[in-house]
Amino acid sequence: MKRITGIPVSKGLVIGRVYLLEEDRSFRVGPQAINAQDAPAQLERFELARMAAIADLDALHEESTGEMGTEAAKIFLFHIGALNDPTILKPIRSMIGDDHVTPEYATSFTLKKLADRFAKHPDSTFQSKVDDLRDLASRLIRKLSGKSAASLSQVGENTIIVARDLTPTQTAGFHRHHIIGFVTDLGGRTSHTAIVAGALSLPAVVGTSNITAQCHDGQDIIVDGNKGTIILDPDEETITQYKALIQSAEEARISLHELANLPAITTDGVEIELLGNIEFADEITRLLDDGGQGVGLFRTEFLYLTGNTLPTEEDHFNAYKQCIDMLDGKPLTIRTIDLGADKYTQQQEETPERNPFLGLRSIRYSLQNQKMFRTQLRAILRASALGPVKVMFPLITNISEFRSARYFLNEEMEELAEDGIEYNPNIEVGMMVEVPAAALMASAFAREVDFFSIGTNDLVQYTLAVDRTNERVASLYTPIHPAVLRLVRDVARAGRKRDIPVSCCGQSAADPAFAALLIGLGVRTLSVTASSLPLLKRAIRGLDSKRCERIAKRAIGFDSEAESSSYVFNRLRKIIPEVFDGRSVF
Repeated sequence: MKRITGIPVSKGLVIGRVYLLEEDRSFRVGPQAINAQDAPAQLERFELARMAAIADLDALHEESTGEMGTEAAKIFLFHIGALNDPTILKPIRSMIGDDHVTPEYATSFTLKKLADRFAKHPDSTFQSKVDDLRDLASRLIRKLSGKSAASLSQVGENTIIVARDLTPTQTAGFHRHHIIGFVTDLGGRTSHTAIVAGALSLPAVVGTSNITAQCHDGQDIIVDGNKGTIILDPDEETITQYKALIQSAEEARISLHELANLPAITTDGVEIELLGNIEFADEITRLLDDGGQGVGLFRTEFLYLTGNTLPTEEDHFNAYKQCIDMLDGKPLTIRTIDLGADKYTQQQEETPERNPFLGLRSIRYSLQNQKMFRTQLRAILRASALGPVKVMFPLITNISEFRSARYFLNEEMEELAEDGIEYNPNIEVGMMVEVPAAALMASAFAREVDFFSIGTNDLVQYTLAVDRTNERVASLYTPIHPAVLRLVRDVARAGRKRDIPVSCCGQSAADPAFAALLIGLGVRTLSVTASSLPLLKRAIRGLDSKRCERIAKRAIGFDSEAESSSYVFNRLRKIIPEVFDGRSVF
């Protein structure tokens, strides 16, 4: 029995068998010649493989639409379009018919050449599709070699994927009823693959370094997506223990669900607003079912990452309208795109940024891509006429950035007014507090914004100088560090002084212990993933806000995060032992 640790990115416990996904070698097929008289037969073989691949993709698109929603399922539309694109098909057919090489080599060579061009193209639409071309090449080559039966969509039940890395396309293609979790060598908490895993509620652990070198197909495996633990070849005693934990978790989920329609109110009568973080509109159904009061963070990046072109104004508007319709009067806060510290924007650069987390990302990226930014703002404003919509800007670091973003929003208001298109002229405009500079200047920002939303994911990262996607320093990433707590306190104070709402939409807010500290620091709105709502509500209903204030005040006064976390956990465990039983992120 072997235990391996990684970064938990999607919660849950599962027991299954390993399916080792070999590293993609679709661009590594060597030249292979064929006889001239065999060319017609080889062309026919390519056409059969192409049509079979299209049929698979059609089925995957339909299935993913039902399981993940229309936006996420759009990942497959690019592949279908590419398999019908003459600019791709013509050179492949020419290489087979004229140069007399195998379809495998023609496919690999052509798509690699195209991917290399895309990687250097100034248009972000092309840059974002390099991984999709790799996936497409792999699919075609599998069809040509007759290995399509081993695809991810056709694996057996209780399968846990183990891979060096996974593209979002591969993750979206998981057979939800057969694949029950995944583990990768690479990756961090905020990768797009992790986002899809969360949307599918698949337990996942990433950043294990070299688990692919330590396991094999069919091996028994346990994945603990709560703690980031993987167990290979578990003994019977361990399997029995985890089966009991899984059963207990299911019973707890059912019990906690009974609280869904009850208010999130502390024992001394302080009401806490519980909202949800979503990537796709389809997540709203579960969010409301679990007691969410609206959407506090709609991440809009997947509108750019799942299509084969940049999203149009109508694409944006339709996505927002779907959310508004599903929320039926409950609030929707839309964050403008937060791109930059990821493959999407880095692939656009001929010379990628050395440190993209400190580079052209989030609001900086939007302000330098004004046409794209204005398209999104116009769609948000149009949607604001349909229901309670707020807009917030990510990673604001200085007043001029917020003023520039609001200036563009005001200009789009004027354009809509001239066009006679309805919008809410009083739409609330807020900002995310994600860097120490913004937190320290919260009093100045409070004079200009309608609300603050604290994003602990980045606030912790930038305060502690810890890359949250780096598995080597993941243990240093902790929201309970006294420095982080003081910044949160300062933002909450600035909000109270100006009577503007302050929420927290970072991942840490889902942890009951950190939520107790947030309540003690004055935060009254928490926005988390839907799956976190039931336990969070249970914790809130057992807490006293005045006691939370005393705990938070003491925690800020310690010299280290170790002292703070030990004190906080010990105090809370005495208050609600059934909630604070060791499952804290601390």
